[in-house]
Amino acid sequence: MGRKFTVRRLLTAALTTALVLAGTPASAAPAPGGPGVGDDYYPDYGNSGYDVSHYDIRLRYTPATDRLTGTTTILATATQDLSRLNLDFLLDVSSVRVNNRPAAFTRQGEHELVVTPARPVAHGAAMTIVVQYAGTPSTEVGAGYTAWIKTPDGALAIGEPEIAWWWYPSNDHPSDKATFDVSVAVPDGVEAISNGFQPRPPVRETLGYTRWSWRSLKPQATYLTSLVIGQYDVTTDTTENGQTVYNAYSQLLEPDFRDAAQASVERTAEITEWKSELFGPYPFEAQGGVVTPPGTLGFALENQTRPNYSSAFFRRGSNTSVVVHENAHQWFGDSVSVDEWKHIWLNEGFASYAEWLWSEKNEEGTAQEIFDYLYATYPDDADIWTTAPADPGTAQLFGDAVYDRGAMTLHQLRVAVGDDDFFEILRTWAASQKYGNATTAEFTALAEKISGQDLDALFEAWLFTPSKPAVAQAFAARGVPVAPKSWATISATHELLHRH
Repeated sequence: MGRKFTVRRLLTAALTTALVLAGTPASAAPAPGGPGVGDDYYPDYGNSGYDVSHYDIRLRYTPATDRLTGTTTILATATQDLSRLNLDFLLDVSSVRVNNRPAAFTRQGEHELVVTPARPVAHGAAMTIVVQYAGTPSTEVGAGYTAWIKTPDGALAIGEPEIAWWWYPSNDHPSDKATFDVSVAVPDGVEAISNGFQPRPPVRETLGYTRWSWRSLKPQATYLTSLVIGQYDVTTDTTENGQTVYNAYSQLLEPDFRDAAQASVERTAEITEWKSELFGPYPFEAQGGVVTPPGTLGFALENQTRPNYSSAFFRRGSNTSVVVHENAHQWFGDSVSVDEWKHIWLNEGFASYAEWLWSEKNEEGTAQEIFDYLYATYPDDADIWTTAPADPGTAQLFGDAVYDRGAMTLHQLRVAVGDDDFFEILRTWAASQKYGNATTAEFTALAEKISGQDLDALFEAWLFTPSKPAVAQAFAARGVPVAPKSWATISATHELLHRH
């Protein structure tokens, strides 16, 4: 009797299980991650299927031959059941491991490294990806050019929107930020400078090499991660709140360039202290700047914690305007990063307006005077008016509409809502979006929420309409405004900044 009951119970349970399974949809099979995040301007930049939390980049570089060898370890989490994943990278790869097992890999398209793990990775599971590689970065072409710059004494890995491809494999889009450890061995007597702070002093290795180590503890976009190698004079200081200020000047700078550069960049801590009063607390763990060798870098870039500057910014003497611009990006662009590249006015318009505020502070022209001068002197058919800042297109990604009209938009917002609400909008924006990614729609919604005003017409005219907006001032009645004292420096600065 007991045995028959047990058999019956087992048969019933098996039948019940079969019926339940028959009514349950089968789990989706693991699928490949996408070769891009779907950015409107650069759809194949970045990759889908995973989210990176940390990069550990360990390199050796020989300036004489431009030979780079490296191992990059990527800590990530799968955002789907993942059978395959892509990394953005150009150099020659010798091996890839995923979760401690060798993975198959191949090339696809211009910059895609396609990796197939030995075992699929479940949605939500951690991944450790280790890529070993080598190459001569200055010979590699991606996006139609070579972003890696070979210098007389080393190299520069500085660029926007592409640079990581030439020196470390990554999920190369601002929407996937991560923390970083960068460790670089270079010949003795050569400096290797990156972002953040130094967790340890440079260490001598065998065979005449010294290893430099850098750490970034806050989320950082891939294009904002830089590497500068060469012979540099370094100055260090500490701010009142204990942050390290690390500045470096190429030894190839002529004395007059060097003096002008140092008279500008050494004011970084002063400038960030002033900005903290306007925009809220400085968001990162270190400060500083690097001035590169003459004839190498043609622009400046807001690399996180340590902007890099072309020496050309200082050919006419000191230039705090560019230091203000690049360090304003630490709030607007670095901490609050674009969700897609079409929103870049949120970076450049804000940094440009910071220059106007610096001019105002130093009594070299008010923001209103700069606005009036630009409005009156840009021809009606200029790109600044025929390009919509909120969607400039790739050809105008670094154009006047993004920088100057972006700043003009902010000034019109300031005029409309008043100083109290305007600066509250900026501080709230920096705080609420800290270390994240943001869109134009989110900014305009915040401005309306804080001001209590309907600002649709203002933003439609200044951000979305490819024509010159109307303003109340009657310029014809009073003639063309005189250029503010600061405008010559701001204009020359922007001429170089447009060369990204």
